[in-house]
Amino acid sequence: MTARIFKLNPPQILVLGFAAIIMVGTLLLMLPIANTTGERIAFIDAFFTATSATCVTGLVVLDTGHYFSVFGQVVIAVLIQLGGLGFMTMTTLIAIVFRRKISLRERLILQQALNQNSIEGIVKLVRKVLFYSITIELIGALLLTIRWSFDMPFGKALYFGVFHSISLFNNAGFDLFGDFRSLTLYVNDPVINIVSMAIIILGGLGFVVLSDLVGIRQIRKLSLHSKVVISVTSFLIIFGTVMFLFLEFTNPKTLGQLDAGGKILASFFQSITTRTTGMNTVDIAGLQQVTQFFFIILMFIGASPGSTGGGIKTTTFAILIGAVISMVKGQDDVVMFRYRIPQERIFKALTITMLSLVVVIGVTMILSTMEDSSFLAILFETTSAFGTVGLSMGLTPDLSLIGKLLISLTMFVGRLGPITLGYALSKKNKELYRHPEGKIIIG
Repeated sequence: MTARIFKLNPPQILVLGFAAIIMVGTLLLMLPIANTTGERIAFIDAFFTATSATCVTGLVVLDTGHYFSVFGQVVIAVLIQLGGLGFMTMTTLIAIVFRRKISLRERLILQQALNQNSIEGIVKLVRKVLFYSITIELIGALLLTIRWSFDMPFGKALYFGVFHSISLFNNAGFDLFGDFRSLTLYVNDPVINIVSMAIIILGGLGFVVLSDLVGIRQIRKLSLHSKVVISVTSFLIIFGTVMFLFLEFTNPKTLGQLDAGGKILASFFQSITTRTTGMNTVDIAGLQQVTQFFFIILMFIGASPGSTGGGIKTTTFAILIGAVISMVKGQDDVVMFRYRIPQERIFKALTITMLSLVVVIGVTMILSTMEDSSFLAILFETTSAFGTVGLSMGLTPDLSLIGKLLISLTMFVGRLGPITLGYALSKKNKELYRHPEGKIIIG
């Protein structure tokens, strides 16, 4: 058995590792102590919740705040932390604590888990990942605790602060306010909104970018990766804010009843959270259809590589746009910040995007034949699951057994797909010969 495990390649180990965490989480959530009813919950509901937490998605079939006990909520928080940082990162932490040497095989697995191009400096990066994560979560928990201490007893405020800081930084979207309300009670609260948005952005940028920003003295000396991530992220946030404000400005179910400041704050929050976290301050089901479709696009793009978020990633989106612009201009190369992007990266971006579309479209079509809901709602829920976002139009709690299994699988693929795919595409099998060139009419 040990020999078989040793022969597994890094992607297989990552898949089995995440699957093991999900199954352990499922068993723990099935315990009577994990919920407020004192009865064992259905396997599918526990499995769905554990998968959503481990894959840092946030889609729920049971109300986290009301249905699960403190024990169950702590289990969910631990699953979020393990899923966000990755079980290999946590394993490395244990090894570092006990001063055990990190083997070459473990470094290769970490390379895939953190979506890195090489194993050089990988252990040092893991140390930074852990330090940044703990620091940001602690600061976020402190600020949220202080704010919520005005609304609830200090003990509860501290508990809420820690749980939501973990959920926000790992882009999970779980909340404890009950009735599937998320942060809608604080749509006009600047402290909750600003702190939450800051935590979400830091979690969605990626640990490589955070490390680059902390260690850099001049912005112009940032790596190409960091420049692209920051530029695309900033553009998507601003563009998303403007679009949401324009589309929902007079909608009485969302922004219509808010003052000017509230409209801008809510628009910023939704623009940021839509690509990564899944918490909301306005009613998602109350959005206009055009806005819901726009959110689907943002969810599909997702966060950045090496972060706690999902989607095809901002760098993939940037390369696709760059390729289109180069083709329109008649240029041979895709150039970003005076650097030429290798052709293999362009092919990889195209492959990831196409396979992601196949997953989203395929699951949506299957669910459309099984679930009693509109096509847009099903597409929205599927994209949210694949992008590990967690926003919902209210369909998830009403899913059938097969529907819950499909969405669970979609969350799992969304969390691990890009990692395993990136590893598979990084392998180069050199051909001994080349076929003659053929021409096909395009367009």
